[in-house]
Amino acid sequence: MIVFVRHGETPPNREGLLLGRADPPLTDRGRAQAKDLGHLLAAGGVARVLTSPLRRARDTASPIAAECGALVDVDERLIEIDYGDWEGQPFASLDAEVVGRWHRDPDLTPPGGESLATVAERVSGFCEELLRDENAGVIVAVSHVSPIKAAVAWVLGAGDAVAWRMFLDDAAVCRIDTRGPTPLLVSFNDVHPRGGAGSA
Repeated sequence: MIVFVRHGETPPNREGLLLGRADPPLTDRGRAQAKDLGHLLAAGGVARVLTSPLRRARDTASPIAAECGALVDVDERLIEIDYGDWEGQPFASLDAEVVGRWHRDPDLTPPGGESLATVAERVSGFCEELLRDENAGVIVAVSHVSPIKAAVAWVLGAGDAVAWRMFLDDAAVCRIDTRGPTPLLVSFNDVHPRGGAGSA
């Protein structure tokens, strides 16, 4: 089971700004969300907690790991998309024609950034590696909007552009069951997870 967790709230999230590789801290609300996630996931038999290297993800992962009695390891593949020159801008400020192309073409790359297709490639590698590991147990992966949407697209066998048809809240949980021959999406955008990390 891979339990994807989006990090808690940061100031740019609260303000509706594009937040990629910038590294702001969590807000007070974000820290409270991280603490709550630790309590909610502790009963699920978590074996490991993996996290993006960005501060907001690491600061969400730490209380989860503490509650679960697990170690935290950084995995670079969980890092957020690089928005390049678009970093820190309100989404609404982007040129409408460019946004339309971005929605249709996962290979479109923001100036100085990376494409959704690139994110999908690294995240699918992460998921496939865990899928092959029969002894992985329950893994919590603390990440960001774009990588988590890419993981959901991977498990559904959908194209990368399907990410634009998903909404993911701060501190939301998504579960992918990797125990059978085919991975299954168990939950998406769960902001009130029940029954521990591994529950279906």
